[in-house]
Amino acid sequence: MSNSLLRRRRLLIYAGLGALGIGSAAIATQLGASKITANKPKLETRKPLTNLAQPLVTEANLPKLPEFQGIAQWLNSPPLMTGNLVGNVVLIQFWTFSCINCQRTLPYVTRWHEQYGAKGLKIIGVHTPEFAFERDINNIKDAMQRYRINYTVAVDNEFKTWKAYGNEYWPHLYLADRQGNLRYDHIGEGAYDRTEKTIQQLLG
Repeated sequence: MSNSLLRRRRLLIYAGLGALGIGSAAIATQLGASKITANKPKLETRKPLTNLAQPLVTEANLPKLPEFQGIAQWLNSPPLMTGNLVGNVVLIQFWTFSCINCQRTLPYVTRWHEQYGAKGLKIIGVHTPEFAFERDINNIKDAMQRYRINYTVAVDNEFKTWKAYGNEYWPHLYLADRQGNLRYDHIGEGAYDRTEKTIQQLLG
């Protein structure tokens, strides 16, 4: 893994020790919350969105959920394409199992799956490794069992889906509405209430 990715991971580990975590809305404002711009991901083709509640936001100017690319294996699910997800609110979770910040986020993500899955929330955990041992499918499966992950996990060992999103961080959450429009994202730990409220609104 490159030194730049290691630096980004260490940055999130240090920041994760704080009470607030690291958060930013790179492609959507977060229900009235101010943006944290210092750690915005570099999304070359995406523009910041106005507040979800404002009528000026239309489907025509919302970015779409990028297609999954280069997935080595799908766990807890047959292979998926974004077209399979239309009609669901979709939470994309970039993570890797030895990342402490990801580990701290997992209890919230697994609870959202249990609480909102039957109401139309579809969670895809895109597992993109940092270290060689994180590429091993059996290690990923062991981690899924340990953290009680019952939602879909896509094994992104070649970083192709990571790159399709322009992502640079672990963990990173993206939310798309039922039409496949990206409406929200959050980097790092924290903002759990805000993320859950966004899920509720999109399911609404």
